[in-house]
Amino acid sequence: MPRVAVLMPARDARRTVVAAARSILRQSMRDLALVAVEDGSRDDTAAVLFRLAEGDRRVLVVRGKGEGIAVALNLGLQRCDAEVVARMDADDLAHPRRLECQLAALVALPEAWAVGSQVRPFPRREIGVGMRRYVEWVNGLTSPEQVARDLLVEAPLVHPASALRREALERLSGWRDGPFPEDYDLWLRACEAGGVLSNVARPLLLWRDGPGRATRQDPRYRLARFVALKCGYLRRTVLAGRDEVALWGAGPTGKAFADALREEGVRVALFLDVDKKKVGRVLRGATVLSYEEAARARGLPLLVAVGSPGARPLIRRELARRGFTELRDYWCVS
Repeated sequence: MPRVAVLMPARDARRTVVAAARSILRQSMRDLALVAVEDGSRDDTAAVLFRLAEGDRRVLVVRGKGEGIAVALNLGLQRCDAEVVARMDADDLAHPRRLECQLAALVALPEAWAVGSQVRPFPRREIGVGMRRYVEWVNGLTSPEQVARDLLVEAPLVHPASALRREALERLSGWRDGPFPEDYDLWLRACEAGGVLSNVARPLLLWRDGPGRATRQDPRYRLARFVALKCGYLRRTVLAGRDEVALWGAGPTGKAFADALREEGVRVALFLDVDKKKVGRVLRGATVLSYEEAARARGLPLLVAVGSPGARPLIRRELARRGFTELRDYWCVS
């Protein structure tokens, strides 16, 4: 097994960081380092971390200036002297065999740049409908093929549940700091560079949810920022050299993609939709057609931009019946 360094940023986390750290230090795999980045806390998180370091020489505390998670991660990465860098958040709990299982997965899948795992959200009383839906979706992505298929739906790996090859992180120059979700940006850049991503098919992280999560408060995690990242990726890959697309979905998701694609210099030639009330309307300068006219999208990259629960499998079956091949003729986005 390669050696692993666990990279854990922490800010104002004195109530949870000890349990998170101990869940790493008590892993079945003992040859590890825990690099904890104390990122400008206003509480006594720093003192808690230094006490942990005094009791276990595998713990290294790095002081940050509170400049944000991407900066903190890159600061800590400089001190991760290992072939594999595993992410951890200061309020989550790792399964005792998490690192053992993920390192075994990286050994078994040498082309993989990173592996995540299935997760279990907690505490139950804090878990909202959106989180349950996301966890159910991401826990179903347990092969490189499934991750590649759903890459543009949502973040296909849970960031604090991931383990990444150090070589891949260096090739990507670590995490980017900007007005966007740093984890999803990393996964997109990895795939754009030819990297393979996957997830271990067992829950290896208890993932804390609650109203204080950055994903609920930080503007970088708003839908528009995700859509902008996805459209930038599409422009550089699938839509390179193209200036028109077809969009399946004339609802809020389709409109958001149409607007973001326009910023990338790509116009929507036509919309497809199942809602008869929308058929015939002109939206963003393009006519909404019935899904039964999907053949008119032939020759155009077709983006399935539908966010309704359960709709995506139905659309996939319909397009397959009409001879469309996913990742060649159409791509699911959300």
